[in-house]
Amino acid sequence: MMIDLHTHSLLSDGILLPTEMAIRAEKIGYQAIAITDHIDSSNITFIIPRIIEVCNDLNAVLDIQVIPGVELTHVPPKIIPRLVRQARDLGIRLIIVHGETIVEPVAPGTNYTSLNCDIDILAHPGLITIEDARLAFENDIFLEITSRSGHCLTNGHVVNMAKKVGAKLILNTDAHSMDDLIDCSMAKKIMLGAGLEEHDFTSLLANSKSLIERVNRRC
Repeated sequence: MMIDLHTHSLLSDGILLPTEMAIRAEKIGYQAIAITDHIDSSNITFIIPRIIEVCNDLNAVLDIQVIPGVELTHVPPKIIPRLVRQARDLGIRLIIVHGETIVEPVAPGTNYTSLNCDIDILAHPGLITIEDARLAFENDIFLEITSRSGHCLTNGHVVNMAKKVGAKLILNTDAHSMDDLIDCSMAKKIMLGAGLEEHDFTSLLANSKSLIERVNRRC
């Protein structure tokens, strides 16, 4: 059974309405999905109420759990703490930060700053340092390995750093369309390709479930 806590709808740069993304995920057997559209200071007050509203509607009628979230994306490090606080004040339950992927010009210091804030997941953190991985461990923030093209190139490094310090890993798709959603078989291949073992899939799923429990306590 799959859980995916990093997806995008047409509220940012995805191609599906949140409703269709959730229904398609439910159809292929997902237990839970988070809609985590991109935000910065230009759209934070527009996106969050709409994501919360649609997730509340869907959770009343679907079997899949649909979690309202956001991804702070290409936000300059000095602005990240303020937007994280604002997102929490607006009632968002899951906060991701777009980490220092090697395939996009993310500002240096994004990983470090984000890991000192009240976030849940540092997405595709690229060539994360051992010091930043240790911060993730100390602050109980999940480091993401991903099936997303380009961002996945450093999955092996992220796994290596996380293992050295005991940081928690989470596997997401960063899906922007229905074609980006994956099944358990593909998830296991991505995990193995990143240097994990077959039995680690259970641990990754448990990490996703524990994060959902944390999110649900914020209701």
